[in-house]
Amino acid sequence: MTRRFFGWLELAALVIGLDQLTKWLVLSNLDFGEGIPVTGFFQLVLVYNPGAAFSFLAEHSGWQRWFFVVLALGVSGWLLTLLRQHQRETLLPLAFSLLIGGALGNVIDRVVHGAVVDFLYFHVGRYGWPAFNLADSAITVGVALMLWAQFRAPRNTNPENPS
Repeated sequence: MTRRFFGWLELAALVIGLDQLTKWLVLSNLDFGEGIPVTGFFQLVLVYNPGAAFSFLAEHSGWQRWFFVVLALGVSGWLLTLLRQHQRETLLPLAFSLLIGGALGNVIDRVVHGAVVDFLYFHVGRYGWPAFNLADSAITVGVALMLWAQFRAPRNTNPENPS
């Protein structure tokens, strides 16, 4: 393992640390459902999401908690393998580090709180985007960077030579 690989792991750890710090601050200062207006379109709130993105599967009886924990751990393990393979690059390891940090930040919530702690709420009037957190933001940016890297990658246009 190289110093560069450990640098990418440090970035993932930084994402986890910042995510957990911001969630601790929100949990320490807000009651469930309470909101603090910051601007006319943004407020800090405290909500729990037992499901996935956009509360997918949130209404189920609780099995989804451990399903998402196992899924996030499995995906993080796979991403660690990819991170090791691509550690000398820049864009893909950055994406993988953000994804790993975000996924593990939310895993901590599921294990400790039984659901993901969300607190960033953007809205226009009564229409709003579902609340989210820093881990979700890291995951979103990580996915965008992965897609960007794939679109930038050279393509083999010779079907006779698939190398």
